[in-house]
Amino acid sequence: MADVGGALPRGPGKVWRAFMWSCKGLATAFQTESSFRLETYLLAIFGPAAFFLGATGLERALMFGSLLLVLAVELLNSAIEQVVDRISPEYALFAGRAKDMGSAAVFLTMVNVVAIWTAVLWPRFMH
Repeated sequence: MADVGGALPRGPGKVWRAFMWSCKGLATAFQTESSFRLETYLLAIFGPAAFFLGATGLERALMFGSLLLVLAVELLNSAIEQVVDRISPEYALFAGRAKDMGSAAVFLTMVNVVAIWTAVLWPRFMH
């Protein structure tokens, strides 16, 4: 939700409400988006593996962060799809392009996961 009327910092109540809206968004995505559910399950498996396989804090952060990035981009992609479907429920060329680009963004974050995990683990397991 957008702030209305001022640049003052948020108080604890507003921070709490923002946190609750974020939790609601995560729960909605988990309930309604099969791709988000699958990626969450993969995070549950590979997240701990990142902490076990990473040799340094930086490696762990890169490996775990790349997994979180997939979820964040999936949420944005799902939001785009929801808005596009609301505006234009029938097929439209530009709506299809917007959805395809959102999907491509998710794909690129998955390529990023593979690249980071390979860069971190390849030297360790190929000697």
